[in-house]
Amino acid sequence: MPANGNLPLKLQFGLINHEGRYLTAESFGFKVNASAPSLKKKQVWTLEQDSKDSHVVYLRSHLGRYLASDKDGKVSCEADSHISECRFLIVAQSDGRWALQSEPHLRFFGGSRDYLSCFAQFISDTELWAMHLALHPQANLRSVARKRYVRLSTEDGEVAVDMNIPWGVAALLTLVYLDGKYGLKTCDSRFLSNDGKLLTQSGRGTAYTLEFKVGKLAFKDCEGKYLSPMGPTGTLRSGRCSKPGKDELFDLEESHPQVVLTAANARYVSIRQGVSLAANQDDETDMETFQMEFEKESKKCTFRSSQGNYWALVAHGGIQSTATEVSADTMFSVEWLGHKVALKASNGKYVCTKKNGQLLAVSDSVGEDELLSIKLINRPMLILRGQNGFICHHKNSNTLDASRSIYDIFTLQYSNGAYQIKGVTGQYWYVNSSLVVCSDGEVPEDFSIELLERGRLAIRGKNGKYLRGDPGGLLKGDGLTLNNSVLWEY
Repeated sequence: MPANGNLPLKLQFGLINHEGRYLTAESFGFKVNASAPSLKKKQVWTLEQDSKDSHVVYLRSHLGRYLASDKDGKVSCEADSHISECRFLIVAQSDGRWALQSEPHLRFFGGSRDYLSCFAQFISDTELWAMHLALHPQANLRSVARKRYVRLSTEDGEVAVDMNIPWGVAALLTLVYLDGKYGLKTCDSRFLSNDGKLLTQSGRGTAYTLEFKVGKLAFKDCEGKYLSPMGPTGTLRSGRCSKPGKDELFDLEESHPQVVLTAANARYVSIRQGVSLAANQDDETDMETFQMEFEKESKKCTFRSSQGNYWALVAHGGIQSTATEVSADTMFSVEWLGHKVALKASNGKYVCTKKNGQLLAVSDSVGEDELLSIKLINRPMLILRGQNGFICHHKNSNTLDASRSIYDIFTLQYSNGAYQIKGVTGQYWYVNSSLVVCSDGEVPEDFSIELLERGRLAIRGKNGKYLRGDPGGLLKGDGLTLNNSVLWEY
């Protein structure tokens, strides 16, 4: 497992045919067609590799069933296991599109609308599919060969592959999809060009075709060469290879939230003074930044330092950043209280800040000394995806749409425990009197952000209600309870 404690993200994507329509798995009758104009839940497919032959893949639908083809080319999506008729080979084309070949029958899959088959002996335009990643587009990128993470090096004006743990906002990359290709956007909103330079505008040199090899990703540029780390710092640019080897392969990994905590004494929680946690610093460095990693089942959370160690409960309620593995003593419950939080350790006691700044889990209830502010530092560019799609500006009004297959990038600002969200026009989000979220505010309005579970957060307006996507796709500020409609991937 990588140093970040992450497994690579499962590759999920949509497949677009020659008519610009997405391969869709219908909920009834396990039928497939290519009729949908955009990427929603029914158009998401997960790539699974065969355990014995890495060239063989299985395509799993959102229903957990697998695409299959019989000897006569009839296509179905009903199989619930890796049977032989579900075995496909990906034949990548020079333009980045895929042909899907049935491994047992050697015929190619294609067609349009309801007329899909896997009977073509040769590849024509009808048998070619473009791949549109369905993952949340913000992630960390790890070089397979160097076992290091990609980061923006502002001092050198380049993207370097030299981090042991993806730390701070510099390690966040955004994959921007445009006309079947992808751009790599750094946290300061610049695009990586194939010559290694960082550009403010996307163009031919910043567009890459994604290729899969043994479950890993390769980025092919407009000249047919691949991105790879070069030289001692691992400067990321296109090399001379026109076939991807180990040096050209990368894993996409989930980017965990990294936070700075301010205690009741208005000072930052830190490990600068040693392994014991204390709120005694006035500036933010890596020593005051911690990564929150949520356990899926319990929703409890660990806090990890930039050295890779976890906070752990020790004798007499002390908390030290010494644990190298996750255990019951490294788990904390986070209680969200408006713009503040309280942390409960595994001994059932709340963490409090003592007069000398030391953090101890010794309190039975929450008072002033048990309150902390949490500032999210590695999402200055915010992309939110809910159960029905991404949040995006509405074309013809000041409202926001929460069910789009494309996304807008919003700016997240922080002050005094509260967040303000700014759109591409430089105007702010606010909740109007009809409880609709609008995006044309001239003055910033405060929201609170609650990091509730792995990869998902909730946002509360100043009325105390959660932002939710309503069934019609509108973003509203009227959510009363925590359910899927108020949770957002970020």
